[in-house]
Amino acid sequence: MPAWTRPGPHSARRTGEFIARLVLALFGAVLMIGVIWIASQSASDSSVLSTAILLALVPLGLVLVVVFWIDRWEPEPLPTLIVAFLWGAGVATAISMLVNTTVLYAAAESTLSLEGAFQISAVVSAPLIEETTKGLGVLIIFLIWRRTFNGAVDGLVYASVIAAGFAFAENIGYFIRFWDSITSIFIVRGLFSPFAHVTFTACTGLAIGMSARRRSPAAWVWMTPIGLVCAITLHAIWNGVIAASGNPFAMFILVSLPIFIVCMGIVAWLRWAERMTMRNRLDDYARAGWFAPAEVQMLTTGGGRKAGKRWASTRGPQAAYAMRVFQKSSAELAQLRQQAVDGHAQGDFSIRETELLDRITSARRTFIGAE
Repeated sequence: MPAWTRPGPHSARRTGEFIARLVLALFGAVLMIGVIWIASQSASDSSVLSTAILLALVPLGLVLVVVFWIDRWEPEPLPTLIVAFLWGAGVATAISMLVNTTVLYAAAESTLSLEGAFQISAVVSAPLIEETTKGLGVLIIFLIWRRTFNGAVDGLVYASVIAAGFAFAENIGYFIRFWDSITSIFIVRGLFSPFAHVTFTACTGLAIGMSARRRSPAAWVWMTPIGLVCAITLHAIWNGVIAASGNPFAMFILVSLPIFIVCMGIVAWLRWAERMTMRNRLDDYARAGWFAPAEVQMLTTGGGRKAGKRWASTRGPQAAYAMRVFQKSSAELAQLRQQAVDGHAQGDFSIRETELLDRITSARRTFIGAE
């Protein structure tokens, strides 16, 4: 195998990323607590608030299970996912609440009709401000952690987590406000449409994610607005249908279910494309002698990865851990090389490549029993 120079530390970048995560997380957490506190003021007692939070966890859990399934090939850093959730539940929700309330009162005064004001807020203000604030969160994550933001799947994952956070905080407010109709409101929002916000914001996330694969580093400047317009349009249509329809089950069958099926088809295709990209990049290293063809096959199929983990687990906990490191580091290596192929190689590309190859080699030695 080729000889590699062992890299030195690059702690300055990691320190900067840690500070950015800490600041954004604290900001989002404070605003999320504030949003929930405001919503709780209309609760008759503390049990209403606690029940509303528990009910809001149901659709949140459904969404996160799907998100982690999508993200299992090359998982995003958990701290950054937490930042994304808090941005949605805190920052995006707080700004949207403020602007939507302001628009509602202004529209009510100008039209002298509360019903007309609600229509304007739901179909115009809410889609515009909510998708803009959620999309801004995806863009901030992309710009700060661009080196780990590798394509459409990453954009979809971050957009989904932000949207899940937004829906979580929003659902708490809805459940408290309509407590007298909690069963029907939970069925509509928690069971019939848990992926609504995810679907809208995914448009922006996909656009930003796809811009990461373009050779122009400024591709996000023109691709982000395209995704945002799609997100706003879908959101406006959704709210318009809800306002015009008095039958939530019909809305679910005619609108929510078809959109969900189409989105799952897109997700399946994106995961397949990500797997093929990973295979192509690992094949590059296999030709240089860093991987055996059987290892590439194992690393790029779901069944192969599971079989590898099962086999390693029979050799003890140390081997099982080494196999997890081997699989994770190989995925990171493939993404790193794909960035270079796309023309976005970072200045420390060779350092990071060496780190990953060393880690992979060490893990392999461990799980085959050479150490």
